[in-house]
Amino acid sequence: MCTTPATHAEANAWITVLTKYGHLHRADPGPDGAWTVQRTPTSRPHTLHHPVLVIDFVADVLHDVRRTAPGLPR
Repeated sequence: MCTTPATHAEANAWITVLTKYGHLHRADPGPDGAWTVQRTPTSRPHTLHHPVLVIDFVADVLHDVRRTAPGLPR
């Protein structure tokens, strides 16, 4: 649990990492620090208007990645 609010820099860093490792199909920065993200080519795009929303989205992606990764202890 975070004790400080998420920043735009933190949100940008997480989106960059997820994109670099192929966990996002598309991530487009928008005005005022917003992001439009898409997990797969066929999934619906989501516009995330606040860093806290980005961190929540990142947590969901990481949860899915960990759940489906082969060879990880459960």
